Amino acid sequence: MFKNEPSIPGAMQRATLGRVFVAWVLVAAFLMPGIAVAIPTASGVHAGLAATTTKYTSSNWAGYVAVSTNKTVKEVSGAWTQPTVTCGSTTQYAVFWVGMDGVKFWSTLGTVEQIGTFAQCVGGTASYSAWWELYPLNSIVTISSITVKAGDKITASVTFTSSKFVMTIADGTHTFTKKATQSGTLRNSAECIAERPGVSSGGSFSLAHLADFGKMTFSSCTATISGVSGGIGTFANVWELTMVSQLAGNATLAKPSVLNSTKSSFSVTWKKAN
Repeated sequence: MFKNEPSIPGAMQRATLGRVFVAWVLVAAFLMPGIAVAIPTASGVHAGLAATTTKYTSSNWAGYVAVSTNKTVKEVSGAWTQPTVTCGSTTQYAVFWVGMDGVKFWSTLGTVEQIGTFAQCVGGTASYSAWWELYPLNSIVTISSITVKAGDKITASVTFTSSKFVMTIADGTHTFTKKATQSGTLRNSAECIAERPGVSSGGSFSLAHLADFGKMTFSSCTATISGVSGGIGTFANVWELTMVSQLAGNATLAKPSVLNSTKSSFSVTWKKAN
């Protein structure tokens, strides 16, 4: 984590995946040193005007974020096809999700509300699953009622309504919904993200090797902010995040495309594992 840059505390789950016992961690958007950001004062859609998109590099996120003032983000939703991962010889991960509050600032205590899918490569074999998280209320929870396979059509959303967060994910005819309250939330960011999670082993933490997912597409990524709904790129302050590796001279690991004409769809292309 870098001073004066957005961050959230991670949350960890030990999940038995096949015969492999894994500890993995979803963490904040680690932006590269030298980037100073502040919570913007603008929110909502610029009617008839292009939103301001700022490009950042991150060591663990690739995708788009709409950032607003506190308590203004009500909903974020996305749709994607679970990509097939091509496994190498090392253990690798790739996580795809929608959520709120993933961007945090050093002056705040962190919460996170996320739901999505993940892929892992262990011993050259790929496996897939769905999960949800309300940190710090709970650790990452694998959704056992949904069996994810490469090529599945996924839809997911996080909505704040009547003082509760409602997280929903669907894979074909199977749908999972979790409702819960969580205090201390800011609701000042909406995110559609491809991530390489952190991994914990023997008390140490590091960012995982990014599994080769080829190219995945958020065919839809929308949000409701300040009572206005639209594509993730239509809001007043939008971040485009490219994932890079500090250990490899800031080599690009995953890169988002430009947003489509309605600013509600984009793809993320895998470039390198680490």
